[in-house]
Amino acid sequence: MREIDRYDGGVGWMAHPDERMQRASHAVVSESGGVWVLDPVDADGLDDLLAEHGEVAGVAVLLDRHKRDAAAVARRHDVSVYVPEWMDGVAPKLDAPVERVHADLGDSGFGVHELIDTPLWQEAALYGEHDGTLVVPEALGTAEYFLASGESLGVHPALRLKPPRSLRRFAPERLLVGHGEGVLTDAASAIGEALDGSRRRAPKLYAETVRSMLFG
Repeated sequence: MREIDRYDGGVGWMAHPDERMQRASHAVVSESGGVWVLDPVDADGLDDLLAEHGEVAGVAVLLDRHKRDAAAVARRHDVSVYVPEWMDGVAPKLDAPVERVHADLGDSGFGVHELIDTPLWQEAALYGEHDGTLVVPEALGTAEYFLASGESLGVHPALRLKPPRSLRRFAPERLLVGHGEGVLTDAASAIGEALDGSRRRAPKLYAETVRSMLFG
């Protein structure tokens, strides 16, 4: 496990830092002091990392494909897994108590916002006005396959031609993503630049991806 994205109100980790997907998970501290674990991939030493920030209040799944180890972490801490109420097909596959979320993640101070809702992709963004933290599990990322050369934050390759412009409604201080390290300063500007250049830089990203697949 490699620690990433540490700040006063939370921390992130990559359970398998050498994998290409760079799956990132996070724990954020709520307004009431509890710790919320987001899209977790389990790892040795994780409970010690979480304990540094307080008692676990709940686990949340923010993307339909990010069930990951949410149930295992929730059972270990005797808490529920929280799933957006409009997200289909996730709750029945979780071997843990499940709570459905409408707009607020419990009493955490974080709002749950529908970002994508299609038959193939359901994603929620999490935003805490109390600390300026935005969590986007898949639509944005910093892993290599998200980025055209010269980019530090990119829109997911499958969304490049129709980027999630609703993200402009947020003005976060920091951005945490589900693949790669987060953007801990000037996040709003980084998001705006990623959205503005998404379509324009799409051909470049696709060409670089094909070249990487063919020539390594």
